[in-house]
Amino acid sequence: MSEAAAILEPAATRIRDPLSGRSVWMAGLIQDSALEEDTLRFTLALHAQHSTEDGARLQSALLSQIKQLGFDGSVECHVARTIEKVPAATPKKDAVRGMSGPGMQAHGGPFVKKPIEGVKHVIAVASGKGGVGKSTVSTNLAVALSRSGLSVGLMDADIYGPSLPTMMNVHGKPIANERKKIIPLQAYGIQCMSMGFLVPEKEAIIWRGPMVMGAVRQFIHEVEWGELDVLVIDLPPGTGDAQLTMIQTVPLSGAVVVTTPQKVAVVDAERAITMFRKLDVPVLGIIENMSWLDLPDGTKMHPFGSGGGAATAEEYDAPLLAQIPFDSRICEGGDKGIPAATRGDGPGEAFIHMATAVGHLLQDA
Repeated sequence: MSEAAAILEPAATRIRDPLSGRSVWMAGLIQDSALEEDTLRFTLALHAQHSTEDGARLQSALLSQIKQLGFDGSVECHVARTIEKVPAATPKKDAVRGMSGPGMQAHGGPFVKKPIEGVKHVIAVASGKGGVGKSTVSTNLAVALSRSGLSVGLMDADIYGPSLPTMMNVHGKPIANERKKIIPLQAYGIQCMSMGFLVPEKEAIIWRGPMVMGAVRQFIHEVEWGELDVLVIDLPPGTGDAQLTMIQTVPLSGAVVVTTPQKVAVVDAERAITMFRKLDVPVLGIIENMSWLDLPDGTKMHPFGSGGGAATAEEYDAPLLAQIPFDSRICEGGDKGIPAATRGDGPGEAFIHMATAVGHLLQDA
């Protein structure tokens, strides 16, 4: 990688191309870069569909990011517009006009799911609502699967509220390799990717749906995941753009749905189950988090009620993979970046059993 590219890549990776939804770097909009003495020169190559406002906004953002990343020389950004347009997808001859739905593209053709190179199994961890501990389950599932001897990756698909950097205690800016694929960061032997690596910790990500969908696709197919037995994808809560994009982009071995025993959480978890089944994704099972609280006298208290996860599993004929206790050590471990599953005893034991059950299900997938 040239000196100019080494300066430009981190800046251009942080900025999203409004046309493709990919980063400016991955979209190939940075061309003819050179560093001469203390002057960085490059071309921002726009497509015919980019508006004048797009060009001005991208140029301003690039110059700002380059300065923020510490380059104190002068910068010359030439904006050029290419003649050719980005080719639009064309409908198949036998496509029904106006046909749409979760399994169809806007032009009427079915989505073609592309496997991730080198990855055997992809599993999604989902929830119908926030606050049920889905990211805690995702990180501990990844760690527990890795402890069992599998090669594991963990992708944080929650673009608006990424928590992987904190929960796995991994920080830094990923770089791209010679194939322009992002090299994930590592923690506890797990390949990790999150939007939290690409933006400052307290910066709000204010994106519309197409940009979110572009980022999810980029994380799936433009990251150098390597040879993995399992890639765990921590989905954002709900049943929106990120979930649909992921399901339509890559074949899933299955999904794990997280809930608490509370009725309002169970109702939303049922929506997630329904979403996956409508889109032909196997539901591997249900995980009931915050199931009980152990009291000093040895008894159990159920602060969020009881039986919700088990009842949901029975109603939808899905395994109840685990019931995770409401334990302050799990929360503290997440805040410190030391997942409970790094230890096989105490609160980590439930996650180890959970991963064992998931591993058996993947063998049969």
